[in-house]
Amino acid sequence: MTTTVAIVPMRHNSERVPGKNYRLLAGLPLYHHVVRTLMAVPEIDRVIIDTDSEIIIEDCARSFSDAQVLIRPEHLRDGAIPMNDVLLNTLEQVEADVVLQTHSTNPFLKPETLSSALQQFSSPDRAFDSMFSVTRLQARLWDENAVPVNHDPSVLLRTQDLAPLFVENSCFFIFTPTLLRERHNRIGYQPRMFEMSALEAVDIDIEEDFALAVAIAQQSEIETRR
Repeated sequence: MTTTVAIVPMRHNSERVPGKNYRLLAGLPLYHHVVRTLMAVPEIDRVIIDTDSEIIIEDCARSFSDAQVLIRPEHLRDGAIPMNDVLLNTLEQVEADVVLQTHSTNPFLKPETLSSALQQFSSPDRAFDSMFSVTRLQARLWDENAVPVNHDPSVLLRTQDLAPLFVENSCFFIFTPTLLRERHNRIGYQPRMFEMSALEAVDIDIEEDFALAVAIAQQSEIETRR
């Protein structure tokens, strides 16, 4: 039987958005939104929270008794430490066949999105070794030297007619522990992209992102009440 675990890494300190993981959004600490989502995904067997935050550790004991909390060791707490190193440490302590890794900063991620992705990954005839979420981008892009990247300025195509590019939005990654250990990367040799809407993929990285998330949450509450 395949065991699927979801891992949510959370540092106590955040340089650009202080205290963001436990800052209130729609009346709940930010990280509650994604953990609630993960708990609602039937394909996920266990939710693992990797953190160095006493606030999150204590709050998890009250709010998410079914989640497993792992205390991140001191040498992996710096913000410059690659996430792959953090995940390798987590998987030394957790038995898993399939891993879904997400972030507390994706509050609008939907359970049905993760279910669909995990179902695709569990297909016995899949031809890909990993999966990551993306957002479609159809816009005229230029590099720092004002050189067009994905279009010919002499041919004014409508943006919707441009060949799409895809942004890795970091909402989730699906992989096996074996792949991570061999490649030292969540994305394998033959990955599949999973496209999501820009609204669902909102990621809180700076203060403006948090303000946007608050506005979206407020609008969603208004729509629910109608």
